[in-house]
Amino acid sequence: MTSVLAPPVTGVLPEPRQGTARSATLPPVLVGAVAFVISAAASWQPSYWGDEAASVMSAQRSLGSLFNLLGHIDAVHGTYYLFLHFWIEAFGASEFSTRLPSAIAVGIAAAGIVVLVRTLINPRVAVIAGLVFAVLPRVTYMGAEARSMAIATAIGVWLTVLLVHVLRSAPPQSAAQRRVRLLWWTGYAVLLSFGIYMFLYVALLIPAHAVTVLLMNRKREALFGWTASVAAGLVLAIPVLWFGAHERQQIAFIGRRPDVSLTDAAVHQWFGNRPLAVAAWALIALAVVVVAVGVLRHRREYGRSATTSTATTLIIALAWMLIPSAILFLGTRFLTPMYSLRYLSICAPAAAIAIAIGIASFRSRWLRISALLLVVVLAVPTYLSQRGEFGKNFGSDWRQAADVIAQSATDGDAVVFDESNRPSRNVRLAMHLYPDAFTGLKDVTLASPYQENDGLWDRVAPLEESTNSLVGTNRVWLLQYSGSSEEEAGTDVATLKSLGFTESSVTLVNRTTITEMTR
Repeated sequence: MTSVLAPPVTGVLPEPRQGTARSATLPPVLVGAVAFVISAAASWQPSYWGDEAASVMSAQRSLGSLFNLLGHIDAVHGTYYLFLHFWIEAFGASEFSTRLPSAIAVGIAAAGIVVLVRTLINPRVAVIAGLVFAVLPRVTYMGAEARSMAIATAIGVWLTVLLVHVLRSAPPQSAAQRRVRLLWWTGYAVLLSFGIYMFLYVALLIPAHAVTVLLMNRKREALFGWTASVAAGLVLAIPVLWFGAHERQQIAFIGRRPDVSLTDAAVHQWFGNRPLAVAAWALIALAVVVVAVGVLRHRREYGRSATTSTATTLIIALAWMLIPSAILFLGTRFLTPMYSLRYLSICAPAAAIAIAIGIASFRSRWLRISALLLVVVLAVPTYLSQRGEFGKNFGSDWRQAADVIAQSATDGDAVVFDESNRPSRNVRLAMHLYPDAFTGLKDVTLASPYQENDGLWDRVAPLEESTNSLVGTNRVWLLQYSGSSEEEAGTDVATLKSLGFTESSVTLVNRTTITEMTR
């Protein structure tokens, strides 16, 4: 019976294929463009949510206010906020504008994956890996979000490309070659440091890169160069590492969430839904089996030390996938809360590479195409849900709530927000993200605006202590999160009723309830 699997790849790490500059550049550029379009498409559709509010509102501060904020909180995101500050000044603060850098970063990361895998295996597997990466739900999510995750992922990919390039280069023989090698290692140190400033957990790629070095080049010069570069990169990143250690209470909320099981992580960390997760892990398992068989055959022919290039690449990908995940799992269990599904976005490229090796192991071209199409089709439902109006944070609806206010409220009306929820669901943030809708309205409970504070958000007073602000006001718009308890939701209503207001209308948007109250 004819096998449907391709014969195991043989040979040690191959030299890059020769060709014209255009033929070498075109596949990465095309795959990167496809990934960009997929992430950018309909990225303007979902409303902002809490984490994006932190990004956009921080970036809209004056530089003085921003640096004051970073001296007290969120310093680990300071580099991204600073970048976004100038981006918003140039391109505005719409959802599409602020999410566009992430879509661009996804395209850059996809191109880097093609370059990396083409160098290590061949162009066919490289293109498959880039396309798989482009459609993974974790990738399409971060590619349409105003956070630093996609940029950090792109940095991680190209950091790996740079490392592989240096490890594969011939040992320097002359002083000029040693200077060039020093420049490459310096570039690695600087890029590693920049990645850590952009997203602290880029540092988790260091142990995965250690595996890469041990697999590809154990010569003393390479080991010393990489170790020195990592040390230099960490020294350059000391400020953000220090702030990260001292601000770890910022992510203490993770400890208040239910523990993420290994099963949930296997599904949602990169794949978004169970059918896709099953298919993806099956393809990864197939890659492991086929490559293992190939290594055994290859070693019988060439000796115990022989390893195929595909096997090397797969081990690098598995290390990239699993080591950072294991560190966060174990750290959360034994040290302090640090694991979140989104934090492992930087490992999505490795998942795509492992899946691509599984797809490429099929002998038939049509089977390979079918497997790739299966991954795409299974990703579509999650993609569509991400691009819906309420695609963020389980249904954030702030833009839609702002639209109701814009259509119904008039100058001189007052607005009161439910302050009983965590910031990621606090309806008050809609006023800062969609300010035009609230122009001319009186913010009853505001004590000091966020731009004047050393924290992320406005300081507010309880409504019962702010009733003097309602003198002369005949209509109040009360915006509440529908997940608030009845006691919390009823407190503000009762206070307003005691002042002579009655309910005139109630509008439920998605998870925001808007109550019109008039005297």
